[in-house]
Amino acid sequence: MSASAPAGRQPALGFIFVTVVLTVLGFGLLIPVLPELVTQFELGDRSAGSHSYGWLVSIYALMQFTGAPILGALSDRFGRRKVILVALAGAAIDYVAMALAPSLTLLFIARMVGGLTAGLMSTANAYVADVTPPEKRAQSFGLIGAAFGLGFIVGPLIGGLLGHIDLRLPFWAAAGCTALNWLYGCFVLPESLPPAKRRAFSLKRANPVGALLALRRFPTVLRLAQAFFILTLAQMMLFSIWALYTTHRYGWDPRHVGLSLMLVGVSAAIVQAGLARRIIGRLGERRAVILGLLSSAVAQTLYGFATESWMVYSVIVLGSFAGIAGPAMQSHITQRVPPDEQGAVQGIYSGLASLAGIPGPLLATWTFGWAIAPERSLHVPGLPFFIAASLALTALALAVRSFRVASPRA
Repeated sequence: MSASAPAGRQPALGFIFVTVVLTVLGFGLLIPVLPELVTQFELGDRSAGSHSYGWLVSIYALMQFTGAPILGALSDRFGRRKVILVALAGAAIDYVAMALAPSLTLLFIARMVGGLTAGLMSTANAYVADVTPPEKRAQSFGLIGAAFGLGFIVGPLIGGLLGHIDLRLPFWAAAGCTALNWLYGCFVLPESLPPAKRRAFSLKRANPVGALLALRRFPTVLRLAQAFFILTLAQMMLFSIWALYTTHRYGWDPRHVGLSLMLVGVSAAIVQAGLARRIIGRLGERRAVILGLLSSAVAQTLYGFATESWMVYSVIVLGSFAGIAGPAMQSHITQRVPPDEQGAVQGIYSGLASLAGIPGPLLATWTFGWAIAPERSLHVPGLPFFIAASLALTALALAVRSFRVASPRA
């Protein structure tokens, strides 16, 4: 198949929407089963499995944080379609390798490859910018966000159901989804970036750290950015420990884990797509941030104390209101950044979210493994959630302080 765009096709948002749905669906399939597979490699020792799983997720996030700007810069040089196809091929290889992995070492190697290619979303966002006029980009990015949410809702559910049959079956399903996505790209997805608009590859643009350091140019939003990072860190802890915690404390199997994560996705979608705008409009950005951060702290605390599995489902609904904090923060910041710097600051926030995915899983899984280790005289499996609640309260303190010292305009 030629690498050139399919003849007669014009770039359109619908093409990339399908690509994002299939990509996130493949990733979501693994969430309910990967922790249990790692634990099996550790001979059923859940404490050791928790530690190994933390390293696995953190290394994946590190490779993603490194790979995303590289893929983005390469797409500026060679075109979006070629980079998307290469990234999808790498993801498919990752899933097949994990499905066949006979040891934990090979599982780690596969995840490193998968992490490098997981930066596909940066190229997908660039594709959207290519095919959408400036006045419609916010709406188009919202559609891509909906595609991401759809994949995350369906993926864990299907992964949990398949994992209940066979623990490695979701890996083959993820490989199949990614292969279909790759074929779709070959035969349907056109190129969005014409040769005349391409530019040479630059290591400076591919450096993720340099982009984050640029945040110092906006001192009035720096403290709020710190609050955003800490909040994201707390959220990363929750998702990293979810399958391990619910399996250990409530005896859930992959099917129950998948169902619960589907409820998380549905609740978050309802709040962020339907309620967030109304809540922020009624309370204002500052109060909405405070409400969201308080909801996060309370929900994390309740997760840690929940003694029965039915309690978890009640807390999920409450915890979904934490989702208004991020949009309210970003909306507040747009009022304090010049119009020609909006894109840069939003890109920095995306980088902060990716960066939080590196220490968050380690912090959650290692404290969980420590708390349930056989040699502990007192087992506190909810310890990671209590730490996450403390982080949410720290983010709240930083946000409140930022609101107090901020001027009406930056």
